[in-house]
Amino acid sequence: MSKNVSSIPKITLGIALIALGMLLFLKKPGEVVQNDSFENEPVKVELLPNENLDEKEIPKRIIIPELGIDLEVAKANVINGYWEVYKDKAGWGVGSGLPGQSANQVIFAHAREGLFKPLRSIKVEDKIYVLNDQNWYDYKVSDIVEVDPSQTEVIGPAGEEILTLYTCSGFSDEKRLIVKAKPAN
Repeated sequence: MSKNVSSIPKITLGIALIALGMLLFLKKPGEVVQNDSFENEPVKVELLPNENLDEKEIPKRIIIPELGIDLEVAKANVINGYWEVYKDKAGWGVGSGLPGQSANQVIFAHAREGLFKPLRSIKVEDKIYVLNDQNWYDYKVSDIVEVDPSQTEVIGPAGEEILTLYTCSGFSDEKRLIVKAKPAN
């Protein structure tokens, strides 16, 4: 029995290169990489904040019973042209629509446990509830798509009431998971 000694270094080198690539390009297990705004990606806010915004109308909570999501929602202001992102709650993008309005209401959060990671399992027709200080609004999921970060039209204005949920997805968070929902009634 003879071993092919020349193939062992090639295999070892291949494994070493794969491991090095994973160390350089992937997050380590349990490591959370977060930004405080969308500044590192093309989610520049083109909408102007409403100067007369009634704080009672801003979403304060989002609930998705099928996924066990029950999150506080905070107003995400525009900082240097980008929405701020929270580490421990969802954000409602200032300049996007409000619940009950004929507009595109955008709520986003990191794709991690305790936030929007369970959105990967959402299905068309699932219910979503958005609460503000005055009322609660129920929506049904109508579309689920994965897009490139540059496809920002998904968070742009709309001529009808739409709820858009936005989070990271894909290999190494290189894509964006977009969940569109319409009023259930």
